[in-house]
Amino acid sequence: MNQFDVPLFLRGELIATDWVEYPLRRGVEESFRAPDMRKYLDRLPLGNPRDMADLYSISFEDILDVLEEVGRALAIDSNPYIQEACEATVLAANYPASMIAASYVNLPAVFAREYVREIAECRIGVDYLEGWVDQTLADGRDISIRAFGARSVHIPAGNGGLVSAITIIRNAITRSDAIIKIPSNDPLTALAIARTLRDVAPDHPLTRHLSVGYWKGGDTAMEQALFRPEHVEKIVAWGGYASVKHVNQYVQPGLEMIALDPKRSATIIGPEAFENEDTLVEVAKRAACDIGMANQEACASARVIYVLCGSDAQGLEKINRLGEHIYRELIALPDYLSTAPVTVSRELMDNLDALRLDDTFYRLIGGEEREGAIIVSQLDEPVDFTPLLSGRVANLVPVDSVAQVTRAVTAYTQTIGVYPESLKKQLRDELPLYGAQRLTSLGYACNVATATPQDAIEPLRRMCKWVFEESCDPDKVMPLWRF
Repeated sequence: MNQFDVPLFLRGELIATDWVEYPLRRGVEESFRAPDMRKYLDRLPLGNPRDMADLYSISFEDILDVLEEVGRALAIDSNPYIQEACEATVLAANYPASMIAASYVNLPAVFAREYVREIAECRIGVDYLEGWVDQTLADGRDISIRAFGARSVHIPAGNGGLVSAITIIRNAITRSDAIIKIPSNDPLTALAIARTLRDVAPDHPLTRHLSVGYWKGGDTAMEQALFRPEHVEKIVAWGGYASVKHVNQYVQPGLEMIALDPKRSATIIGPEAFENEDTLVEVAKRAACDIGMANQEACASARVIYVLCGSDAQGLEKINRLGEHIYRELIALPDYLSTAPVTVSRELMDNLDALRLDDTFYRLIGGEEREGAIIVSQLDEPVDFTPLLSGRVANLVPVDSVAQVTRAVTAYTQTIGVYPESLKKQLRDELPLYGAQRLTSLGYACNVATATPQDAIEPLRRMCKWVFEESCDPDKVMPLWRF
C-alpha cells in the first residue's frame, strides 16, 4: 500500500511523474513512490562545469542570508513540507514519533547564521572560500590559494534529519553542486529542506545547484552512468559497511570518495565516580544519556562501558550498584530523547534470555519487557555478542587499569565518552594511537557540534578542490635554466 510520494527535486524543478513503487524498510506491504531516476539521468549531472560560475558571483554573506532564512522557514508548526517529512519518517524509520518530532523542532537552529559561519571558519577559513589567499614560501615564490566547490553526489545516512541538513549546509558553504540520494528511512527531510530553499530563494544559485531524489541503492545501471568523473568529482558516502564498499568500486582518477562509514563507540569511567552517592547518581545520568539518546541507533552511542573500579569483590559491588543506577536513569529518560525501542533484535533477546539463566559471569538488570537493559560483567571482559548491543542495551565491564581498555580501541572506534575530565586529558594523547577519533565528556556522546572534524577527517575541506596559483620571480626563485 502506497504511504506517500517522494518527488524529484531537480535544480529547483519539482518532478512528480514516472512513478516507481519502492518498499519501506519496516514492512514489505507498505511502500512509497518516487520518479524513475533513470529517465532523468541526462539531466541529473551538471551539463557543463562552467555552469558553476554563478556560485562565485555571490558572497559568503549572501549564502549566510539565504541559509538563515531557510532555517527560519523550517519551523515545523508552519512548514507543510517538514510536517509531511515528519509523518513519513514515523512510517519509515526505527524511531518513535515523539523522538522524530523533537528532531524536527530543533532543525531550524542548525541553520543559524553564527553556527554556519563557525563551520566555515573553523573547518576551512572564510577567506579561502571568498577569494585567493596570498602567501610567500621559503624559496621566494608567491602563491595564492582558493577553495573551490566540486560536482558531488551525497549518500547521507537516514538516522536523523540532521544529516540531511548538514549535507545541504556543507554544499552551500563550499559552493558545490550536489545530487543528494535520499535514504529510504528518511525519505522526505532533504526534499523538505530543498523545497523550502526554493520557496525562500527560487532563482538563487544555491537552489539551482541542488538536486534531491531517490533511487534504490545498488542500482548499477543508474550508478554506472552517474558515478563517472565527467559527471561527478566527489562522492560523500555515509552508511553501512556494505554500501560504502559498494560505492568504492566507482572510485577512479578524477572521482574521489569521502567515506563517513559506520563506527562503534566506547565509554571509560574512572574511580572518581564512586567518591560519593551524589557523584554516582550524576555519572549514572550521564551514562544513561549516552546509551539511550536516539535509542542507541547512533554510531556515537555508548554500548560497552569500561569502569575503573577493579575486578575484585569490592570492585564488583561498586559496578553492580552503578549498573542499577544507570538502568533507573535510562528508563527515566524523557520520550523526546529515548523510549523503549520500536523494534528489537531477536538474536540479542535470545542472548539476554541466556544470561538470565545464570548470573555467574554476567548480571542482567532489566530487559524483561524489552525496555532496555544493563549487562554488568562479573569479570573483566565484555560479553561476546557486543556487535548486537542495541535498543538501549549496554554492557558495563570492570577493569583494573586503563591498559585493559586500550585493547578494545580500534580504527572503528569513533567516540569515547570519559569521566572525569582529568582522565580524558590523561588519555587524549594515547587513545588516538589505537584509533579513537573523538574524546568527549561523559553524557555528551550524542550531543554533537557541527563545526568539528568527523570520523578523524575534515570532510568539508575534502569536499573542496584546493587550487593554487604561483608567481616565480627569477631574481627570488632559482630558475632551472641557470644551472
